[in-house]
Amino acid sequence: MPTQITQVDDPTSSKAIFRIEGQMLIEDAQLLDRIVKEFAETTGRPVDIDLADIDFIDSEAGSILKRLELDGFALTGVEILLQNAVNEAERH
Repeated sequence: MPTQITQVDDPTSSKAIFRIEGQMLIEDAQLLDRIVKEFAETTGRPVDIDLADIDFIDSEAGSILKRLELDGFALTGVEILLQNAVNEAERH
């Protein structure tokens, strides 16, 4: 499944949530990095990155996501991602 990045505005706060679906490869992570940094810089709004609907993250993309987190971007949905990986492994 190709990666989809969707921006959703949180109506209860000024946060923008970027929901990621599909696979996260290095090219996708580099694109996400540019998008969220440009968005935060131009709007001054906080950004959450929702990873709950990710099927796969390669190691290079994982490094970029970790750097985004260290730069102050919140990563959410990680627990769901991990649980889905465990469930998939148990099925096989």
